[in-house]
Amino acid sequence: MPRYVSLGQLPHKHHTQFRKPDGGLYTEQLFSTRGFSGPMSTLYHVHQPTDVLSFEDKGSVATKYLEDEPLRHRHLNTNLMVPRGDAISGRVALMGNQDVIWYQGVVAEQMETFYKNADGDECLFIHDGEGVLESIFGNIQFHAGDYLVIPRGTIYKLHFRNLPVRVLTVLSFGPISVPKRYRNEFGQLLEHAPYSERDIRPPEDLVTHTDRIAHSVLIRARNRHTLYHYPYHPCDVIGWDGFVFPFAFSIHDFSPITGKLHMPPPIHQTFDGHNFVICSFCPRMLDYHPQAIVVPYNHSNVDSDEVLYYVNDKFGSRKGILEGSITLHPLGIPHGPQPGAVEASMGVPRTDELAVMVDTFHPFKLTEEALTIEDPDYWKSWQIKA
Repeated sequence: MPRYVSLGQLPHKHHTQFRKPDGGLYTEQLFSTRGFSGPMSTLYHVHQPTDVLSFEDKGSVATKYLEDEPLRHRHLNTNLMVPRGDAISGRVALMGNQDVIWYQGVVAEQMETFYKNADGDECLFIHDGEGVLESIFGNIQFHAGDYLVIPRGTIYKLHFRNLPVRVLTVLSFGPISVPKRYRNEFGQLLEHAPYSERDIRPPEDLVTHTDRIAHSVLIRARNRHTLYHYPYHPCDVIGWDGFVFPFAFSIHDFSPITGKLHMPPPIHQTFDGHNFVICSFCPRMLDYHPQAIVVPYNHSNVDSDEVLYYVNDKFGSRKGILEGSITLHPLGIPHGPQPGAVEASMGVPRTDELAVMVDTFHPFKLTEEALTIEDPDYWKSWQIKA
């Protein structure tokens, strides 16, 4: 994150005495995601974060992939998924590789325990619904269309005001960050960036729980879940500051970059990770050259897989796509507008499309769960009828 944030009470200097009203010391904790050389924050706890009552092994959460699948364009219809579980237990892995996993969920229940993912950063896209992200860094109000970027190691819980809701989760085994080309040497977002620091919503409400009542945290590490039991509430932070924290960013605050002729997909980039990017396709004015073809031209993904999650059904270049559809256009074969889409787009001044895209530079492998919601005839949608 290119931004320093502080919240709550802090001592004047790091690593100095910071005392409670009763004279005891608050416990200082350095929270860093890349050792002592990357972004970090410093938190001050009422209790000792190392004080544990017990823990339970909850088993492996490693994703099982299909290894021998033929190469073809795919359409997954998430509307066939039934509500199940909470924001963690209800996640269904649809695809992934060594860098990133794509989870889809229709959340049916509230989270009873807190969660910490020590395997990687998470980017949640809230398709519908609203609620509160409660974390050790404070609370964030979220709404439909929000990305929630949660650094690895963050203890958090989601509370939804109404259920069920649809949530896409991108788990990155490396850091999720703002693209470098949007930032200057000081980390500040540049004028040509499609969003600014004003659009990024860090925690605003730090609620400090001082009670010593047992609470549990489900921890993911090394592709395994362990349930830790603590003798206190995990959100006992009295203050913190630094560059590592969860934040919300609304897809509706993304300002699309447009041009005289059709602009390539990188102009939609919102975040990046190790060997993948996350992009936002948003309502915008289309190309203004008098002879412009405003839908995407055919292109060959020879080095990346392209996956789109359709937040609405307004895509002019696709047929048979529903709100909640996912298309996977894999590396090795070209894709582009379906027959008739180019002519139909002539003279169209704007698009109201809304979608989230993940492009990877290592092939996505699918899971058995993905095949249960696949439209097996999607690849035929490019066939020209005689």
